Order: sequence, then structure tokens, then C-alpha cells
Amino acid sequence: MNAAARLTVHSLADLQPLRRALAEAAAQQAARERERREHERRLQAERNLFAASVGAVRPLKGQDTRLWHVPEPPEPLPVQRQLDEERVLRESLSDEFDVTTLLDVDDQLSFRRPGVGLDVTRKLRSGAWSIQRQLDLHGLRTDEAREALGEFIRLAHRTGLRCVRVVHGKGLGSPGRTPVLKGRVQRWLVQKKEVLAFVQARPLDGGAGALVVLLQPGRRRPGG
Repeated sequence: MNAAARLTVHSLADLQPLRRALAEAAAQQAARERERREHERRLQAERNLFAASVGAVRPLKGQDTRLWHVPEPPEPLPVQRQLDEERVLRESLSDEFDVTTLLDVDDQLSFRRPGVGLDVTRKLRSGAWSIQRQLDLHGLRTDEAREALGEFIRLAHRTGLRCVRVVHGKGLGSPGRTPVLKGRVQRWLVQKKEVLAFVQARPLDGGAGALVVLLQPGRRRPGG
């Protein structure tokens, strides 16, 4: 396991590296947009200076037949989209979602979306995929865990990660020794479109207290 695989997220604050990658990409795009606007402003100032220097002019003949290049408008910055996604993040994961209405969960707690082959979950279970990031939900309240998981999966996907681990705990310290988050984490993951499959972790990776999650391929962003 490489250094990236050992990075563990214990709270929302630990998601900062992923947030920072997206923020840096947006800042770089904003800087390019400012440079473009400044360049256009300087060109316009030069045109105005030239026009003021030469005074009144007469247009050349044949101007009506000339073709003028119209520059394409720049692509809008995705900042508002990111803000919208963060605002609806809590609403997008429901505690009432019934996993069985959409997915088949076997006795080993594996899940794969329709169209995903059995070999995918077999490889996940065998450790063929290298775990690139980890989210540890120990000590978080339900609302905090829901928000942390949703943001973690979204940012991991946007930064190009494919395989992550989510530690929900075995519930040994809970009343009745029942895992409080285990079932909820399964329901939340099923509702995330970025999730292709998940399996219960191997004993050396957390066993019944963790899930190994395979994400849809995502386009790696600068700094991701």
C-alpha cells in the first residue's frame, strides 16, 4: 500500500486536501479568465489610442464582403455548480432508502450495480484494487457521518480516485453491541451514483467494520 492509501479521513476537516485540489483548479481557471480579460482590455485601449491619434477615417471599399472572426465565449467557471452540489449533499442521502429495492446484497455484504460483473466484486474482495483513500466515521454523529461520506465520495471521484475504504465500525461500543452506522453506510453508498460496487473489507483491512468501495472512473483534476 502506498502513502496515498494510508491517508485516513477522521472528520470533515480531514477532507481539506480534496477540497483544496478542487479550489486550486477553480482558482487557476479564474486566473486565466482574469488574464484574458486584462489582455482584451489592453487591446481595446490600444485601439482607442490609435483611433484618437489618426482622427476621422473613411472605410475602405469592399468592407461589406469581409469576414470577421468572432471569438468564442469562455467556458463558465464551475464554482456555482460546486456550491449547488454541496448545498444538496445532505438531502441526497436518505436514511429511509431501502437497499433491497434496487440492489442484491449477498451474505458477504457485496454490492454491484446492474451491468457490473461478478469479477469486479471478486477482485475487490481479494484486494486486487489498491486502496487510495480512507474515511473513518468513528466518533461521528449520524448527520455528520452522512455529510462526511457524501462529500468524501464526491471529492474522491472528482479527483480521479477509483478505490476507497469506508470504516463504519463494528458497533462493539454501541448499546447492544449493534453497529449503528453499518446499515446506514450501505444505504448511503447505494444512493451515490459515483459508486459502482462495494464489498466487506478483508480482515486485514477492517473486516466487518469497513467497506471497500469501487468508484466510477472520473477525470483527474489539476492537483488531484
